[in-house]
Amino acid sequence: MMDDSSVLVGIPDVTIAKSLKTTDKKSSNLAIAAPPAKPITVNIPVPEEVHESYLEVREVATGEVITVIELLSPKNKRPGEGRKAYNTKRQQVFASSTHLVEIDLLRGSEPMPILGGKFLSDYRILVSRSELRPQAELYAFNLPEQIPAFVLPLRKGDIEPLIDLQSVIQDLFDRAGFDLAIDYTAQPVPPIAEADSDWVSALLQTR
Repeated sequence: MMDDSSVLVGIPDVTIAKSLKTTDKKSSNLAIAAPPAKPITVNIPVPEEVHESYLEVREVATGEVITVIELLSPKNKRPGEGRKAYNTKRQQVFASSTHLVEIDLLRGSEPMPILGGKFLSDYRILVSRSELRPQAELYAFNLPEQIPAFVLPLRKGDIEPLIDLQSVIQDLFDRAGFDLAIDYTAQPVPPIAEADSDWVSALLQTR
């Protein structure tokens, strides 16, 4: 029996005590802990989340999508899941009553498919009106050329604006100060043709 003044003493899992007994150092069998190993910094596979931006022109009253404007990213054009996902979305738009404007300002990778042969150009703008499919308007242009202006397709009877993308990009370039941030002495990726390289060099000298 224990009264309230009793003290309960537990049995510890590990005890560290100072021994008062002297022993011969030569006969001691105590292990000396080695210094901990230094870790190596490694990378582990984690899911990659990519946000793709696009514009939609919608009917104010109903919210119905009238036109989709896609500015292609490297993820859209490179072989792999990104290209497959975008091509699936592309086909869904083609099968709907929604217009598609596809802007490709990337010289790298294979362009998005177009029936009727290959059109060799650095850049492309595809304007696909739903009522004219499978026909579409293709603006093909190269590096020394201005970006062509195009008419934005809307509903029948609406006033369709002329989109001057060259002026939009130039204004954005000037406002953001990209001329100070871009290293024009570095080689372009992907490389450009020799004729275009001469044109770029002459342009930079004039600027």
